[in-house]
Amino acid sequence: MSEQATDAAKPGSAKAGRWLTRLLVVLLLSAIAYLGVREARDGALVRKGSMAPSFKLARYGGGTLALDELRGKVVMLEFWATWCPPCVAELPSLAKLAREFEPRGLVLVAADRDEGSTAKLDVGNFVARRAPELAQSVVFADDATALKYRVFALPTLYFIGRDGKIIESYSGYASESVLRSRIERALAQ
Repeated sequence: MSEQATDAAKPGSAKAGRWLTRLLVVLLLSAIAYLGVREARDGALVRKGSMAPSFKLARYGGGTLALDELRGKVVMLEFWATWCPPCVAELPSLAKLAREFEPRGLVLVAADRDEGSTAKLDVGNFVARRAPELAQSVVFADDATALKYRVFALPTLYFIGRDGKIIESYSGYASESVLRSRIERALAQ
């Protein structure tokens, strides 16, 4: 073994110290970057405990739905779109669980984010073919509502308490078992 390699391998050598310092700096920067991304992701949604932004949205079947009308119930507000594969995968479970937990005071509001002149037709086709039980829950979320709820990714799910405050919020797909446990926690509050 060369003298240089032997010196670098010695625990007390200057080269080992510099190598260890560089490793610690890289690990520290990685941790800071991870926490920053996590905070940006979590901080993007409306904070737990704050009042849910009000809305009055057009219903799929006609009429409107206002958040104020749902006071006293736990609202499961799902922002979704027909072109979003995780949304399409998650919605049948949401509709099923909403029916199951309705007697305990849960209401599903499926806020569609499809855009353009074909949005209502696209939603109608989706509901007819994939989730007929969802029809009573679908509303069309306008840009202002999506902005108030800081919806930058789909699906985005909010639980709003009986008092109108945000209980929890999530972005991304969740399995039926995960959704079930989230609903149980929301109803327990």
